[in-house]
Amino acid sequence: MGCDGGTIPKRHELVKGPKKVEKVDKSAELAAKWKHCALSQEKLRRPIVSCDLGRLYNKGAIIEYLLDKAAERPNVEAVTHIRGIKDIKELNLTDNPEWEGERRNTKGDRYEDINCGMFICPVVGLEMNGKHRFCYLQTCGCVFSDRAMKEVKTEICHKCGDPFHDEDIVVLNGTKEEVGKLRERMKEKQAKAKSKKSKKSKVAETVPAPSESKDDTQSPQVDVAGSSTLQNGDESSQSAVAGPSGSSSSSKGSKSSSSSATKRSIQENTDNSEVFKSLFTTHSSAKRTKDQTSNWVTHTPYHF
Repeated sequence: MGCDGGTIPKRHELVKGPKKVEKVDKSAELAAKWKHCALSQEKLRRPIVSCDLGRLYNKGAIIEYLLDKAAERPNVEAVTHIRGIKDIKELNLTDNPEWEGERRNTKGDRYEDINCGMFICPVVGLEMNGKHRFCYLQTCGCVFSDRAMKEVKTEICHKCGDPFHDEDIVVLNGTKEEVGKLRERMKEKQAKAKSKKSKKSKVAETVPAPSESKDDTQSPQVDVAGSSTLQNGDESSQSAVAGPSGSSSSSKGSKSSSSSATKRSIQENTDNSEVFKSLFTTHSSAKRTKDQTSNWVTHTPYHF
């Protein structure tokens, strides 16, 4: 069948060889990384966040993942290291003035440049499209190109002025080697945080509670009261020392005896003068007779 009319078949048409591996277009792969969320695969929209490994996400997608981790989602492996909101940082990006948005080629009569990025470096002006290395600062979230960080070496952010260190620089969408280094740094950071928490818990355990300190301060007072009553020869104090049931009665007796002693000592003490004794209500001059009491009609305290 076939091959009539002088047609000559070729070898690849008759013999089936091994299939060629399909190569992914690098420009399309870069555009997918820098313009789409690593979790939901949707287009990046503000607010945009990044993790310690330098991947780009939509903040709404990360919040949905943290609220319901059991739900089935594509690319869940990209966010297994994110345990909470503290593990991500909102990025402070600079818009590209040449970016016209999604509606720039609605009719299809214009050339659409895939390499045009939505954001640029505020220092050098390079587009964030994957062709140039970009990084962000974990302290403030500002994004710069690697060229700007190398040419203008400072310890202060070029955009907001916040100080930073070399350890705070995270490469966005880096290579496998860079991601491996960032993963090691992330593990060291988590280990330090755990050690700090353990130290705080140990310090909290060593500090005594306020209730315990109060009990410790009150206990010697009871012993002092018991010893004083023992010296006076009271029988109730001996029962208080013998058992806990008598401790309350001994303390009450000591309080009443001390209060009565203070009242009597003011007026009966011969060392005190009459002027000093008249200052207290226990003096005879402070007591009123029946004629000096108030009347139910006049309500005057003194009437004669």
